[in-house]
Amino acid sequence: MADIHAHGHEAPKHPYHLVDPSPWPIIGSFSALTLAIGAIMYMHDAGPIVMFVGLAMVLFTMAMWWRDVIREANSGRDHTPIVRIGLRYGMALFIASEVMFFVAFFWAFFNASLFPTEAIGHVWPPKDIVVFDAWDLPFVNTLILLLSGVTVTWAHHSLLENNRRDLVRGLALTVALGMTFTACQAYEYSHAGFGFKDGIYASTFYMATGFHGFHVLVGTIFLLVCLVRSMKGHFTPEQHVGFEAAAWYWHFVDVVWLFLFMCVYWWGGSGGTVGHAG
Repeated sequence: MADIHAHGHEAPKHPYHLVDPSPWPIIGSFSALTLAIGAIMYMHDAGPIVMFVGLAMVLFTMAMWWRDVIREANSGRDHTPIVRIGLRYGMALFIASEVMFFVAFFWAFFNASLFPTEAIGHVWPPKDIVVFDAWDLPFVNTLILLLSGVTVTWAHHSLLENNRRDLVRGLALTVALGMTFTACQAYEYSHAGFGFKDGIYASTFYMATGFHGFHVLVGTIFLLVCLVRSMKGHFTPEQHVGFEAAAWYWHFVDVVWLFLFMCVYWWGGSGGTVGHAG
């Protein structure tokens, strides 16, 4: 007798997962439209209510959609080996797109720093900008993120060895380090000697480091979900694509910060970059 699918259908004769009809794509699209309209209205002094409603709808859609994906992963039949390969390819391509996202910010930074214009005195950093000391709090944050990369790798190896205790410990430490990094960056921003609108240095600095900080926040939430799932026993040494995706994303965040530290904080803030005169 043919195996019967949990939904009452005959089991598929192929290794792929054809998802069930879902309301979240259309709801997510409408939510994103509401958020975009609300943001435009807010920029034209219409108040933030519509924007916050749209943001709440987007967050709700994300939570519900990922809830369904987790249920599919735990079903034992949907995420077959070939499906897991596709999920890994998808995450790799997503990270590649994120790399190009940051390339744009680095491009803007190097364009302004290597060829400083007359408006800023042909020097970089501009003379009226008091930059951060790269070897103060930014260096501490670098150590925090590098340590978090070690702890998430420890958690991954513990999972492969089916060591649940160290898996949870490693993930908990990584989440704590991510939260510490965010707190340190918030402290750094609150003591900055320049605001977001204070010229090209401030714009490139806050865009690059701010979006990285946002990625750290997203990665921390990603790992926190993996921590909860680990405590519930969702991952096995053979099947843990969700954890792999979070670990890959976290390592990407680490590498981007190393480039930010070396280029923006150290090289770009050293005062040694002088443009051509005249």
